[in-house]
Parts: sequence; structure tokens; C-alpha cells
Amino acid sequence: MLSRLYIENIAVIEKTEIDFTKGFNVLTGETGAGKSIVIDAISAVLGRRTSRELVRTGADSAFVSATFTDVGETTKEALKKLAIPIEDELILEREFTLSGKNICKINSRPASISVLREISRFLINIHGQHESYELMSPDLHMGYIDSYGGHSDILKEYTEVYAEYKDVCRVLNQKNSDERDRLRRADLLAFQIDELESAEIRAGEFSELSEERNILANAQKLRELLSTASYYLKGDSGEFPGAVSLLSNACDEVSSAALVMDSVKTLSERLGSCYYDLEDISSELNSLAESIDDNPYRLEEIEMRLDLLSRLMKKYADSEEELLAYLESIKSELSAIESFEEDREKLLLMQSELYEKSMRIAVKLSEARRETSEKFSREVMKRMRLLDMPSAVVSVSQITGDLTDSGIDTLEFMVSTNAGEPVKPVSKVASGGELSRMMLSIKTVLSEKEPTDTLIFDEVDSGISGSAALRVGEALRDVSNSCQVLCVTHLPQIAAMAKSHYLIKKSEDNGRTYTKVIPLDTEGRVEELSRIIGGETVTETARSYAKELLKL
Repeated sequence: MLSRLYIENIAVIEKTEIDFTKGFNVLTGETGAGKSIVIDAISAVLGRRTSRELVRTGADSAFVSATFTDVGETTKEALKKLAIPIEDELILEREFTLSGKNICKINSRPASISVLREISRFLINIHGQHESYELMSPDLHMGYIDSYGGHSDILKEYTEVYAEYKDVCRVLNQKNSDERDRLRRADLLAFQIDELESAEIRAGEFSELSEERNILANAQKLRELLSTASYYLKGDSGEFPGAVSLLSNACDEVSSAALVMDSVKTLSERLGSCYYDLEDISSELNSLAESIDDNPYRLEEIEMRLDLLSRLMKKYADSEEELLAYLESIKSELSAIESFEEDREKLLLMQSELYEKSMRIAVKLSEARRETSEKFSREVMKRMRLLDMPSAVVSVSQITGDLTDSGIDTLEFMVSTNAGEPVKPVSKVASGGELSRMMLSIKTVLSEKEPTDTLIFDEVDSGISGSAALRVGEALRDVSNSCQVLCVTHLPQIAAMAKSHYLIKKSEDNGRTYTKVIPLDTEGRVEELSRIIGGETVTETARSYAKELLKL
């Protein structure tokens, strides 16, 4: 369960800490005091989408921490798979900044938002007022049935097989395109293959030829530079001895000194090594100078080859490697076109087999949904009747058709709220209050099927009052016997049913708005319920009714 919530710099809440209890917890307060902000903070720490608008004015970032105790086995298994240790407590943290940066942690270890979302689905289920209007959208009804029926395995199997079927259909559609287009494509591919194969492309050739072209284009200058360098090293037989000759003389002098002085031997050896290196360099420079040929025919040949490669790369790819890869790909494509009929027969057979397999699974899924829908309707109807809707009748319309992404079914919730009236689509007969009670019934049924540690109801009392409100309060209290319930409400009948009551109070100080969360004792609850009942002016009659609701 959610035992502690710490909020810092979110909207009008500068800093607050709330200690929740087991069972039924309610939050009340005047409109605009910040009740929904508490729910927004919980949503944020669960990894749901946030807005930078949530960051309190004047602050650079917002922070939320949620501490959970008595964590269920399902959550522990999920944490184990993610290698997140847990002992007595599970602590989720999230900090988000105006720049959009998020820092998330689970038990002080860094985590991603997606991991927070993965863990949170085992911890908390939030039902907001807007969710009641999901009942107006038949497209969403199938999700409730599949969730209640535990159809995830068969639905996954169907989705995988149907995806294969659609892929084969897509390929067949491509292959069955206009014959002339296919022949035109084959001619184009054949031309490109011939053009690329006749070029005899070799990886690295462009770079090699570019270097050779530069050498040929500068042959005379290169010969002069290399010959001059060799001359400086080798010298001549006349007055210019050269570096190698001078170094030879130096070697002789140092070698003689080494005969007398042992410490000079190392220098003599090093100097000798330098001499042989310079002599070798001089010979290589001379050989290179002599090897450079300024053959204009070879230069023209290289220019033509580079021009061909440049045109091919401009036309098809950016390098020789990519040209070769492209050649292989179009050869494969041409081969596929040429073997079209053979491939087409195989694909048609595969398409038929996958269609039959998809249909078998879809029929099995449809039967499971039909059985689940009957049980789901009975359970939801039973709870709606407990919520002051004694004549409520619920059913699920199930129409089968051809294969779709979700099977062969179209599902829609049908309801009648008045005795003697036939069931009709929810969107045509249900009022706001009836929608709220129907959704509460659905959430209750789903929570029993897939237990969640904590259920949060944000203003589910929309459109209800009187005895209906009393029944909703009793239903929430009953649900809290098996899991923790947090509820934001405006109705005294619901608030009075809670085990713990928190007042969301807004105040102003030095031109700034501040919101605090205050746990109420018995006297505080009487005053808050009296305020909800009587408005700004709290009368003794209101207090008397509040005490009656609290059974004081």
C-alpha cells in the first residue's frame, strides 16, 4: 500500500508529506485547493506523463517520493526480474525540471521512466473522472473484457499469427501489382546490374587512383624534390660532401675515441646506426625519384576511370563498398521478380494457412470473450444494483466479422437503467451519475480479478447525490477491505465512510499561494463535513448531520 507521499514544488504545493493508512482514505477541500494536484503528483511518481507547468512558479524542478509497504508478491516478482532489491519498503522517486530532464530512482537506484511505469501497474490503479467517459467509446470496451477474462496469452498468440498473415498479404499485394510495372522494373534492374558489373568495381580503388593521379600530375616537381633531398644526403665527388659522407667521418672519429674511452662506445654504436639509416634513406629517395613516371597516357586512363566511378557513386551510392552492396541488392530483387510465379504460389499457400490459423485462434478468443462477457455483465450489474441502481441491466453486444487486429469481434456495453426499458448502447442512455457508478462497478470487478495494492478514485462522485452517494461510499468502503483506497470527493456521504480523512487547504502568504495537506481528527472531520454540507456558513444543523454521518 501507499504509506507515505512526499511532494515538493508541484503547482501550489511547496512542500508536504502525507502518511496514508490501510483501508479507505479520503481527501476533501474547497474547489481549487489542490486535491487533484495530489493525484497528479502520484501519477508523476508512477512514471506517467507530466507537464513542466506542474513545477511551482519560481522553482527550477519538482520532486515526488512515494513509499510503499506490505508490497504484494506480484510486485516483488516484477522487481526481482528487474534486479531491484526490496526489503521492508519500496520507495519510488522522481524529479523533473523545467528543461524537461527527469531523474528517477527505485530504492535509491537509478531507474528509467518506463521501469517506473512497469512497476506502478502492480502498485496503484488510478480512476479519474474522465475515465467514466471511456464507457461512451465502444472501441475501449474490448479491453475491459480481455482484462477481466485474462485473455492476454491467447490475444498475444493471435496478434503474432495475424501479423504474419498481414505481412504475407502485403508482399502478395506488392507482387500482384501491374505486370507492366514489374517488367519495367526488371528492365531497369537489368540495365543497372550490367552497368555496375561491367565497371568491375573494387573497394578502395577510388582512393588508390586519386593518389596515383596526384603523383603523375606532379611528377616533375616530385622528382626534383626527392633528387635534391638525396643530393643533400649523398653529396657529390666534388666540393659538396653531403650529410652521409660527413656522418661517416664523424663515425670514424668517434670510433677511434671509443678505443680509448669505454663510455664512448655506446655513442659510437648509435652514430653508426644513424649512418646506415641515412645511407639507406638516401638510396630510397634516389630510387623513388627515378621510379616516378610522368606518363600522360596513364594519367588520362586514371582520369577516365575516376570519372566513371564518380558518376556511378553520384548515381547509386557514396562509396565502392555501397556500390557493391547495392549491386547485390538489385540482383536479389531481379531474381525475386524473375521467380515471381514460383514465389507467388508459395505465398498464396502460406496466406491460406495463416488465415486459417488466425481464424481458429480468433474463434477461440471470441468464444472466451462471450463467456467472459456473460460473467462480467452479471458481476457489474450486481454492483450497480448495490449503488442505488436497482433496475440496472447490463449486457455486452458481441458481433463477429472478418479478421482484424483484435480478432473477429466488435464489443459494446449495453445498459438499461430503468425497469422495463430494453438495453441500449451506454452512450445513448446513461447520465453522468450513472456513468460514474457503472465505471466504479467495473473498476471494482476488475480489481477483484487482478488485485492492485492501491486503488485511487479521483472525483468519481460526479453527478450523484443523496442515497446514491451513500451507496457509492459503502462500495468504496467495502473495496477497501481487500486493498487500500484513496478517494478525492466532494460528497459528505462518501467522506464520512473513510477510515482516514485529509483536508487539502489553500492559503496565501506574501502574495503567494500555498497548499497544505492536514490529517483530520474526529473534531476536524466534523467541521470539514459540516463545511461540505453547509458551505461557507456552518450551522449546528450541518454539524448535527455530520455527526450523524460519522455515527458519533
